[in-house]
Amino acid sequence: MPGTVLLLAAAPLGRGRLVDAASVLPVLAAVAPAVLSGTDTANVVELADPVDPQGVLTRLRAAAAAPGPLTVYLTGQLHLDRRQRLPHLALARTTPATVRYTALPWHWIREELRLRPPGRTAVLLDLHADPEAWRYLHEQPLDAGRTAAVYGRVAPPPGRRGPAEPTYMKTVATLLRSGHRPPLDELHHQALARIAEETAVNVLLGPPQVAAYAGPGEPGFGAPPGAAAAGPGWTGPAGPSGGFGAVVGAGHPGGYAGTGAIPGPRVDVPDAVRAGGAGPVAADAVRPVSGAAADAGDAGVAEPAEPGAGEGPGDDARAEGGAASPPVPADGLPEAVGDPHVAISDAVRDGRHEEADAIAARLQEAAVGEHGPASEDALHWAEVRADLAMFAGDAGRSCRGWMTVAETRLAAGQAPDAPAVEAAVDRAHHQWGRIGDTARARELGPALAELRSRVPGRRQGALEDVRRQLRGLQRT
Repeated sequence: MPGTVLLLAAAPLGRGRLVDAASVLPVLAAVAPAVLSGTDTANVVELADPVDPQGVLTRLRAAAAAPGPLTVYLTGQLHLDRRQRLPHLALARTTPATVRYTALPWHWIREELRLRPPGRTAVLLDLHADPEAWRYLHEQPLDAGRTAAVYGRVAPPPGRRGPAEPTYMKTVATLLRSGHRPPLDELHHQALARIAEETAVNVLLGPPQVAAYAGPGEPGFGAPPGAAAAGPGWTGPAGPSGGFGAVVGAGHPGGYAGTGAIPGPRVDVPDAVRAGGAGPVAADAVRPVSGAAADAGDAGVAEPAEPGAGEGPGDDARAEGGAASPPVPADGLPEAVGDPHVAISDAVRDGRHEEADAIAARLQEAAVGEHGPASEDALHWAEVRADLAMFAGDAGRSCRGWMTVAETRLAAGQAPDAPAVEAAVDRAHHQWGRIGDTARARELGPALAELRSRVPGRRQGALEDVRRQLRGLQRT
């Protein structure tokens, strides 16, 4: 299966530039695509000093939708927005005052990657942080989703000597130019060994066995301050991943482009369906850099990771030629040892949309009964069901589902500009625009307009867009 490689190098133009991010691209471009990806063939998408966060999101979403291995090489600088104090990747037009609107929120990256199949996503990054982001990282380390392995370093502000060089990424690229890609933890170690003096005061990122925080004069392996309570990290190709450290931010990408990724936090599920798998993700075809721009609207399901030997129900019976059927407990869920997202993904890919929704509905009902309708567990399954409606082609049900999620979060006291609230309304807005039944769109329009008046979102003119379309529907 071909791999996908995303090369992203971004930094502000002018005085705000902390690192000469784009200088790494010629070095990476000299590496064969198959070596960058670690697969026999690969599609490569390159973004050099992009301007628009939505444009970057479109390309990231298309790359994340690919069923094969995905490797992201990310070089740039981190800033915090002034309003929510969340980390953003600065883009070409970013200034300290416009981070919220002109930079790429880190949680957008996390959300697009978090439900890819385990063992198929790697992020190599070389970042420089401004002073506020540097302080933030010592309390809230970065991750890129539970199934993505993250390697790299974050360096402190470079001082007044001008833009820094992305030496970690250039070293990685130089090592790869040999034509051989070693295991990523080995590649990470080799790169750090070549620039040991420079990284002595960096935050080093990696799975637990390679992650490190080195203070002045203290190179070595360990964890950055605040990482002790961060939760489990990456445990290998079959295990979950938090990259390293705690979740940074929540919610989903803004705008009306929608996303095929099933969102939500890590959740507790019944023992009968507990394990480490990955759920459905968007399945836009990934275009090579020379192809047309990716379509951010359509979505499907990526191929889940294959279970290991002995992991599926009835293995012994199949080995003897029998056709074993897993027992079905009282709650109607199969007695399987897989993440329920995998069962849902399989059902959607096979066109069994009602079955997929039934699984999610039972888990939502169980979460409501145990934790309440406004709990993150219950809201997660409500969000899953809204995305499942989209997969099934029922834009009206998806729109209503996302509006219900937003209304529940608001009623629970979440702020209108909370990322999860904004994302729910943005997705409801996007799905409303896809409803083909005029009467149904007209029915949902007033409720969406009222919700938009409370949650305007990041894109200007969202409320007026709903009102304008609603006026047109009322004339038909």
